[in-house]
Amino acid sequence: MGRIPSVVLNSGWSIPLVGMGTATYPIPTPDLVEESIIHAIELGYRHFDSASIYQSEKPLGQAISEALRRNLVSSRDELFITSKLACADSQPDLVLPALHKSLQALGLQYLDLYLIHFPGRVKCEKGLIFTKEDVLPFDMKGTWEAMEECHRLGLAKSIGVSNFTCKKMALLLAHSNISPAVNQVEMHPLWQQKKLRDFCEEKGIHVSAYSPLGGYGALWGSNLVLESEELKQIAQAKGKSVAQVCLRWVFEQGVSLLPKSFNKERMKENLEIFDWPLSEEELQKISLLPQQRLSRAETFVTPKGQYKSLEDLWDGEI
Repeated sequence: MGRIPSVVLNSGWSIPLVGMGTATYPIPTPDLVEESIIHAIELGYRHFDSASIYQSEKPLGQAISEALRRNLVSSRDELFITSKLACADSQPDLVLPALHKSLQALGLQYLDLYLIHFPGRVKCEKGLIFTKEDVLPFDMKGTWEAMEECHRLGLAKSIGVSNFTCKKMALLLAHSNISPAVNQVEMHPLWQQKKLRDFCEEKGIHVSAYSPLGGYGALWGSNLVLESEELKQIAQAKGKSVAQVCLRWVFEQGVSLLPKSFNKERMKENLEIFDWPLSEEELQKISLLPQQRLSRAETFVTPKGQYKSLEDLWDGEI
């Protein structure tokens, strides 16, 4: 496989523009995750996206150790590893302990990127599954200050956020000493995030796309993207898969992308997007597709909580 392009973040570190996501539900066996990551490294992937709530940190760490043992990579520094602060740990005094716990699970000395997973907080014993009654107030300013401390300590080369709107990004920037390097958000041809991408570009913040194929699984996701007739027509005309057209479109926006697949053939296919372009006509067709946010996180919306409506939660970006 050819070398994956990268871009330099505002922190000065480079991020590969295609990575492997590890979020899926039901949660797969650790052996499957480890085996899939090792295969991804063999294919040329160097960017891996994890999170404490995915329960993929430990198998990712084991895969890294095995890859080093087998000389698939010459050093840990060849890899770009992302993890995320869980909503149950999204309060100032829990951030550093949560990062230490993630590093211990991964068996690493540092992360390349540490993200606030979501602009919300839930009760400490809760993970991936919680109810509206578990939602607590989120201290954005204090939590970000703790993230900055993680960076200053050298435990995270870059820090950033996930699922932040333009308004929430502006609020964060108003009181940050270190600008977030990345905002990881849902992005695909049916949710193009043009307003957010323009905002982040103006502020020097890199956008990373999760669920670039629309997402799927028991918690959320949809086949709307891969079943789009317009995208199917473009794919057929180019002799590519619909997934490849989606990933190529995201790539052409200057955004890093994190497709999740444990299927070896699809993992290979997801990297075969660099040596062909979408035409201006095809880009125009994609720009006209109806837009719909698929990951809406409605559990965070509650009359007694911080976000009393989806409009509050997503600041109108729905």
